Amino acid sequence: MSKLFKRTKILATIGPAVMSEEAVTELIMAGVNGCRLNFSHGNYLERDEQIAWIRGAAAKKGRSVSILQDLQGPKIRLGELKGNHLDLKSGDELILDSALETHNGGKTIPVQYNLAEKTKVGEPLFMFDGKIKSEVIEIVSKTAIKVKVLNDGFIMSKKGLNLPDTDFGGDIITEKDMADIEFGASRDFDYVALSFVQNAGDIDKLRQILLSHGSSAQIIAKIETKKAIETDETLEAIVEASDGIMVARGDMAVEAGAEVVPIIQRKLIALCRKHSKLCIVATQMMGSMVDNPEPSRAEVSDVANAVIQGADAVMLSDETANGKYPLEAVKEMKKVILYTQNHSKILPVEVDPTGVSMTYDAISSAVARLAEKINADVIICQTASGATAAAMAAERPNVPIISVTPNSRVASQLALTYANAAFVRPYSEDFGVDLARELKNSGYLKPNDDKEELLAVVISGDLRRRGTDTIKIRYI
Repeated sequence: MSKLFKRTKILATIGPAVMSEEAVTELIMAGVNGCRLNFSHGNYLERDEQIAWIRGAAAKKGRSVSILQDLQGPKIRLGELKGNHLDLKSGDELILDSALETHNGGKTIPVQYNLAEKTKVGEPLFMFDGKIKSEVIEIVSKTAIKVKVLNDGFIMSKKGLNLPDTDFGGDIITEKDMADIEFGASRDFDYVALSFVQNAGDIDKLRQILLSHGSSAQIIAKIETKKAIETDETLEAIVEASDGIMVARGDMAVEAGAEVVPIIQRKLIALCRKHSKLCIVATQMMGSMVDNPEPSRAEVSDVANAVIQGADAVMLSDETANGKYPLEAVKEMKKVILYTQNHSKILPVEVDPTGVSMTYDAISSAVARLAEKINADVIICQTASGATAAAMAAERPNVPIISVTPNSRVASQLALTYANAAFVRPYSEDFGVDLARELKNSGYLKPNDDKEELLAVVISGDLRRRGTDTIKIRYI
């Protein structure tokens, strides 16, 4: 089984390229474990359609599939430009005005955010994914700033702005985000991703908002700002405050420099493993497949390195949302994950995992070592809250984990957790063993080395008591 079981998961973005029930079902059947809904685009009617397609496909497959709501945050964009194009020369001075509604083709440009309230003279401002560099030289009015362009190029309508040195003072949850959060709470999303996180306080604020709407969604902190990575202490505090992180490499490269990204990625994966938190590596993992049927060799290496570093999940964005080959992108990514996991060990981390419970961590560590020593075929994790399964995954065992829970929300959230195949079953003392027997009889679970019996290590507890407290070895 371990030769076929994908331990690093795939998170795919749903967009125009897969806007049908058939297309979404194909993605999930091909190996997608979670679906990202990007709330920077689309409307609620489209979201309801997508949610129904995802949950229908998951039911058809008989497996849980996570749904992640990605909030837009203060993604600052230019407004509509006349002719959708404006050429710029080094030395040009532009006025960016949030009060301006239309552009006449000149150097005063509408912008979808009041930068005058946040920016300071001397701060850098990058436009169009960093293609145009500029510097703030004057606060012109209560709604406008003046910038000096530092290189030749052009800009287009609604292209994004990055302000790496600007402190937004915790003001990263916009009015649009608040409406989207309320909608998401009513649709029971599994994860909410918070954009442009600067510190742990941003996570705490979102958690209170979610609780006020009765949502138990877990929070993914998108690491993409210079502020978030300024110190190791800030970065680790964000990891600890959240339920997981996304290495959002696109905006991070613009804000902090492309050379920073590989180091921060490795550091974040290690921190998430240390604290038993979910880690998603995102942006341009197979970017060339937006237009081509095969990935580049560099992209294959990129995905493989994320697997070797121990990421829980790797993400496809434009590849599945807008690309010409969404299904092929999923299949190619799965192929790389499987080959890498079966021919390379996961890199060790410097410290043992220290998750939510010392007991869970100790028991999970013991199970991982035991499973390896007896050459077990599978680890069966009976879990109520998912905490034990997360602690088990943090050990990065070279053995598949079958998690079983009576809680469908827990199973959906575990769908993105490393090496976990999560199932919902009514609670009983041996419901994990019963599930393993069912999966063995169906052919989903197969013993290694042509053995007749499945050798399993079972980690469990009793819902009537507190926490996980039992390890068993079972032949099935």
